Formats: sequence, C-alpha cells, structure tokens
Amino acid sequence: MSETPIIAAREPARVELTEGETYFWCRCGRSQSQPFCDGSHKGTEFTPLRFTAEKTGLAFLCQCKASGKTPHCDGTHKTL
Repeated sequence: MSETPIIAAREPARVELTEGETYFWCRCGRSQSQPFCDGSHKGTEFTPLRFTAEKTGLAFLCQCKASGKTPHCDGTHKTL
C-alpha cells in the first residue's frame, strides 16, 4: 500500500537558496521545518528529495507535495 503525503500548505514556501548548497526537501508533509526535511518521515515510506540550488536567490518551493516540478512549485496547489 502506497502512502499519500500530507498537504503541508496550499501555497508555496518562499525561501532564499544559495547556489551550490545542498537542501533536503520534505516529501512526506510531516516536517515542522517546511518545506525542508526534519526527519519526521522516519517510519514511513518517504525519503527527502536532495537537491542543489542552481542559483542564489528567491525560490518558491512546493508544500502541497503534488507539484510536477518538485521541489519547485508549479501551481498544482490551486487545483487541490
């Protein structure tokens, strides 16, 4: 049986990223540090998505966990 992620929010998280830095985006929706992983997925089938920022600056990261462009928001939250 496949688990469904929790919708952490129905809007993207506005965050500052640093080029070359590695981040771990929460896939399960349980993290209290949204949109980033805090280890709350332990005991579930979820693992965080590791990604490296391509540039320094503002980014909008998905919190609904349904984006087709994870970890970035693609507006899918508007249809949930």
